[in-house]
Amino acid sequence: MTPCLPDGPQARPEVEALVAYSAPLEGRRGLLRLDFNENTVGPSPKVVDAIRAIPADHYAIYPEYDGLREAVVASLGGMGLNPAHIGLFNGVDAALHAVFHAYGAPGDRLLTTSPTFGYYSPCARMQGMVIEAIPYRLPHFGFPLEEIRAALLGPGGAGEPSGDWHPPRILLICNPNNPTGSRLAPERILELAAAAPRTLVVVDELYEAFTGDSVLPPLLNRGGTDAFPAHSNLLVLRSLAKTAGLAGLRIGFAIGAPALVDRISRVTGPYDINSFAVTAARAALEDQAYVDTYVAEVLQARSWLLEQLQAAGVRHHAAGGNYLLIWPSRPAAEVEAELRQAGILVRSMAGKPLIDGSLRVSLGSREQMARFWSAYQLIEAMTISASP
Repeated sequence: MTPCLPDGPQARPEVEALVAYSAPLEGRRGLLRLDFNENTVGPSPKVVDAIRAIPADHYAIYPEYDGLREAVVASLGGMGLNPAHIGLFNGVDAALHAVFHAYGAPGDRLLTTSPTFGYYSPCARMQGMVIEAIPYRLPHFGFPLEEIRAALLGPGGAGEPSGDWHPPRILLICNPNNPTGSRLAPERILELAAAAPRTLVVVDELYEAFTGDSVLPPLLNRGGTDAFPAHSNLLVLRSLAKTAGLAGLRIGFAIGAPALVDRISRVTGPYDINSFAVTAARAALEDQAYVDTYVAEVLQARSWLLEQLQAAGVRHHAAGGNYLLIWPSRPAAEVEAELRQAGILVRSMAGKPLIDGSLRVSLGSREQMARFWSAYQLIEAMTISASP
């Protein structure tokens, strides 16, 4: 008989043992948000206008998704894609949850890297999966390609079951990786997917706009009516949170072979994405110029901040994405707290493998980064003056 908790029935063993992914999301409004890699200035005015134009009686109608998949296809260039290649989700977090719900089972293996986005592990554990996380290569956090290939393809190098060895059920690559910014050439990812057809290869491309590292252009540039005939096990995740400023509305996309997109869409609710997110997404996809301008501004601010860090001799790491790592001279959690008192939010990486002691700092506009740098210098100067 399954034991009951004092206030009700017990959940599945995997859930009872699960430590849920959580992030300090409360009390952030009104502060300079450099902690979660969001767009730091807000969406295009066209997005705001489109939401304001929604008639009041439409609030009472279940959302309609006609045209949104087509808009995503158009934004990606169209060639080799059709609406069946596009999955719609309540943010990429929901897409990740659907991937694990559809494909992960107790005893299956998730192959990924370490450190990486913290939500992957809870998704795997809630399905009872085994996690194999291969560390990035120090000192520059290089992608562990050979180690990943060996773990993916097994003793015989063929990716086929052999004795007690079975291929990983899922290979999950964040590219560029959050939080290290590590990058893997898209061609190498396609090679891994082609070599391991029994493994679902998921590429989290939430930050690709800041580096251009995407597996989609090589696929789309091949021509033809289907971009995924030779990569039916490949799924690409995209979002409008980091560039278009829609993090609060929750909209994400999964791009892959129609059969794969169908399977992960089966384990979601029929109306998971609300009407406001649908309207905002359409407007954002139609204003690529806004996104391009914002990305260019972030990259300029990144170059400026890197110059300041190098000149000041501050240990840092910046390889990709709209964020970088800084190692302060005092415990990261203390500096994080002092920056918050100054109205600036950053994320302590204390306790994370390979990057313990660092702060992850999201990149915004040149003005925002100047504000951060001024506050950070003041905190470090106070540390030096307080030293015996």
